[in-house]
Amino acid sequence: MSQTNGWIGRRNVLRGGISGAIALTSAALASPLPAIAAEPSPFSIAPDTALKRLLDGNQRFVRQRPKHPDQSSLRLKETAQSQHPFATLLSCADSRVPAEIVFDQGLGSIFDVRIAGNIVTPEALGSLEYATILLGSPLLMVLGHERCGAVTAAVRGESLPGKIGTFVKPIQPAIARVKDKQGDPVENAVVANVQYQIERLLKTSLLLARQVEAGHLKIVGGRYDLDTGEVTIVS
Repeated sequence: MSQTNGWIGRRNVLRGGISGAIALTSAALASPLPAIAAEPSPFSIAPDTALKRLLDGNQRFVRQRPKHPDQSSLRLKETAQSQHPFATLLSCADSRVPAEIVFDQGLGSIFDVRIAGNIVTPEALGSLEYATILLGSPLLMVLGHERCGAVTAAVRGESLPGKIGTFVKPIQPAIARVKDKQGDPVENAVVANVQYQIERLLKTSLLLARQVEAGHLKIVGGRYDLDTGEVTIVS
């Protein structure tokens, strides 16, 4: 992994936010939940291995050396009756950030939940829980991206027609946290929004929080650079 694939330091942004979210859920983790077993997967891998596999694929894309794995007719047949994605994404619906392409993956590898602003809605959360609990995916990445239109709209605070504004409100708490931070306000908000949505996942989903607590699931944030195609990890 290249140096640019290193951690984006949080410093004054949401210091301790994600760890705080885990602490807030610790008491709730003791409450009983119905037992839900993940679908047995012959391809299950450790969360850190899954993250490396995802980022290695992104580096192939950046360097224009894709392998286009798992895109054969054999793979089509293998995944026709079941799926065992090694990674789950909550990503923006932006047309320039298609997960299977930017991570150089194929059929059945990524369970990608896409919504403008990569925000946690009840429907998105249910989909993420499905991929993690029932399909056994060991990695969940919240992926934001450079110059995100949804984040830009939230930063500007302008009136939007129809239902377009529905994705702005869930981003506003993240913006409030970096309003006095130096630098580009949209870029600051993109990173803060990824961090905030991860907090939301941990606070609102006992299923996901328990998987993290047990070491079966890793939740990370990512930022996609539209200019270079590279994904960096957001801490």
